[in-house]
Parts: sequence; C-alpha cells; structure tokens
Amino acid sequence: MAAPTADEIRSRVEGDFDRIVDLLSRKVALKSVSAEGITGEHMRRSAEFVADELRQVGVDAKVVQSHNPDGTPGAWEVIGSRIVDPNAPTVLLYAHHDVQPVPDPAEWDTDPFVATMVGDRLYGRGSADDGGGIAIHSGALKALGDDLKVNIKVFIEGEEEMGSPSFIPFIEEHAAEFESDVIIVADSGNWAADIPSLTTSLRGNTTVDVTVRSLTHPVHSGQYGGPILDANTLAAMLIASLYDANGDLAVPGIAADEPVGGLQRDVDEAGVRADAGVVDGCVLAGTGSLASRLWTKPSLTVIGFDAHPVDGSFNVISPAARFRLSLRTAPSQRPEEAQAALMEYLRTHAPFGAEVTVEAGDNGMGWAMDPTAEATKDALEAMEEAFGVAPINQGQGGSIPFIPELQRIFPAAQVLVTGPEDPKANAHSPNESISLPGLRDNVITEALLLAKLGK
Repeated sequence: MAAPTADEIRSRVEGDFDRIVDLLSRKVALKSVSAEGITGEHMRRSAEFVADELRQVGVDAKVVQSHNPDGTPGAWEVIGSRIVDPNAPTVLLYAHHDVQPVPDPAEWDTDPFVATMVGDRLYGRGSADDGGGIAIHSGALKALGDDLKVNIKVFIEGEEEMGSPSFIPFIEEHAAEFESDVIIVADSGNWAADIPSLTTSLRGNTTVDVTVRSLTHPVHSGQYGGPILDANTLAAMLIASLYDANGDLAVPGIAADEPVGGLQRDVDEAGVRADAGVVDGCVLAGTGSLASRLWTKPSLTVIGFDAHPVDGSFNVISPAARFRLSLRTAPSQRPEEAQAALMEYLRTHAPFGAEVTVEAGDNGMGWAMDPTAEATKDALEAMEEAFGVAPINQGQGGSIPFIPELQRIFPAAQVLVTGPEDPKANAHSPNESISLPGLRDNVITEALLLAKLGK
C-alpha cells in the first residue's frame, strides 16, 4: 500500500481536529500540577487519562510508577508501544503530562483550568506545555492509522516540571522498552505560530552559592563606615567583575558557542524587549547576534540574595552576604567544567580581600542537534510541507537536562526537539495558550515525519 500523500494526511488531521482539541481541553481540566505532589492521586488520574487516549490511537499503553534514586516512590509515568514490523525503524515519542502551578489565578484573564478559546488560541494551564505535545502525538498516530510504517514507543513523563528526579533511573530500568532509532521530544516550540522550527540547541545549567564576609559581626556604620565596606557592596562588586564593559561574561574557562547549524535569522530585538518588558532606555547586554546571546553564549543570573529587608533596616555594616548564581552554559560545554571555572574566579577575585566561600550546586548538560542527521532532514521537509513555509531553526536558552541524558543512554538515536509552543504561548506564566492553527500544522508535521521515517 502506498504511503498517504501530504494532502491526504492534512485532510485526515482536519477531520480529526475536533477530537484533538477536545482531548487537550479535557487534559487542561485535570489540574495535573506536579508541584502539589508527583505521587498524588491527581497525577495518577492524569497519567491514566493519557494512557487511555493513547490506547484509542493504537498504542498499547500503561501507567507505571517510577522510583527516585533513594528508592522512594516517584512519578506516574505513561509508557507504551505499537509494533508494526520488527524490522522497521523505531521512533520514541516523548511528552510530559504534568503542568506548572498557578500561584495566582487572578493574574489570568480566563479560568486557568477551563480550556477557553479566544480567537484562534486555546487558553489554559498546560495547553501548550505540554498538553500540546500529547495532542500532537495522538493526532499524528490517528492520522496515519494503519498506514504507520514505523514502530512506536511512547514515554509521557509525570514530573518534568519538577526537574525529573526519577527520570534517569526510570529510563535505565526500562532501557530495552525505550531503545529506538529516532527520539521526538515534543516539548519545545516554533519561531512563530505559522513558522515552524526545529530546536537546534539547549544551554546547560549550573548553580553556585556564594558567601562574602568582611566582618565577624555587625558594626555601627557611623563609627566604622568608610574604610570598611559592607558585605552587600562587596558582593555587588564581585558580581559586577564577572562582566566586561559590553556586558559579556568574562570568566576564563567559560565557553561560548555560535548557533548550531548556522544562523538563519536573528532574533528581533523589538520583540524581545516587548515580550520581556524591558524598560525604555535599558540597553541589551553583550555582543554578537542576539540569537547567540540568547541561545548559545553563557549567561549568569543572580537568582537569590540574602540581605536585610529595607523595612526595619538600621545603621549597621552587614558582615556577610550570601547569593546564588545560576549559570546557563554553552551547549557544548560540560557544566562541571564551567562551574569549576566560575568557582575559581569568585574565590580569586574577592574585592578588598574579603573572605569568599563558594558551594557547588546542581549541574545539567546542554545539548546540540546533529544538523546532518537523516532524521533532521526529514523533519525539516515535513515542516515545510505542513506549514507551507521554510522552517527557521532556533536554539533555546533554557535547559532540558533529560535530553542530553537520553542521548547518553541511547547514543545511536537521532534526537529531534519539536513542540507546540510559540512566542505567545506564555508557558510557565499567566494566560498560557496554544495556537490552534499551529497545533494543526504541528500534528500534520509529525504525521508526515513518521511517514518519511517509515520509508
């Protein structure tokens, strides 16, 4: 039997689209917030819902509870398979069914757990991240039906938003069930709702906690101020010294990369400023393309600072200050290497001889796509056929640590990072939404890709 044409696949997806949107709407209503307990009954119900939806499109799916590295119960995971031919290529489809919490529903324009259509977008927590990924997989498998020519394995995770503490033990325990030729991770996004993208890279991440001390105890600022600087000021000096005059990170041993596969189009500065809410007059830091600064060059952020509150402050010189640095590392650099370089710099550049102690935090490796892989070429062709425009590939400045771990465990697999998000998706923020035309084209893309991989 001949493989379905692109027009046939598009027709099938459009005919099934009401079901896809209904699936997504019901998923939003489940309130699958892993921060409220990954082992909770609400997360088990979420996993069972996903497993049932996958069974309806031909996947032999089941719910399994993982275990944390210390042996305690972990997340509710969905795994499954559909084997069409033992000699055919095997594709692992990944998404996650847990969602971010909603700290303040009043910040939303709609009920965050009632899927609400506004224009051509569907609003609700998890509508994009990553209910959209689940919907894409379901829609693509339904569209191909009996025309599917690749074996399918599925892993829908239940703790991605909590940092995936049991991910590696679970994958290693089930390695035979997940072994595949191609891995499609549907947890990223497109350049725009109507312009597709493959994610070409992810930055790694490392953290350090720093304590700067100048005194053994607080002293009066009137009596000692001047020759003795407070620890907060010394900490600020140390942080500022990490950058050069252009705002580039200037720590020896911390690497910088250029966009993987070359830069097709730079990121629009006006859009970044508007989306991030950059105040007028504030100049963006760093040199080089904006894309490289956002995707592949390192960035450093003070994510915590212990200091006395303004309210209730009084005239003393603070003896110590403590802060946490989060370093996003270049995709190719081992985070432990960058962490060691950062710690060495902080210890050896103490302003005015202050005492500086540094504690190492967690590390997560970055990832870079293989632009020459056959699956990459198939994916780019599928995107252009589905969306009607050439894809613009993009890196992501954030980290998804399990992707390099997947690549480590399955080194022969070709990894593709796709996803349902776009710049308006507001994943992790109030008013999260998904473009319905974009979702449709993403479903068509994945169906076309699976068909190409089956050839």
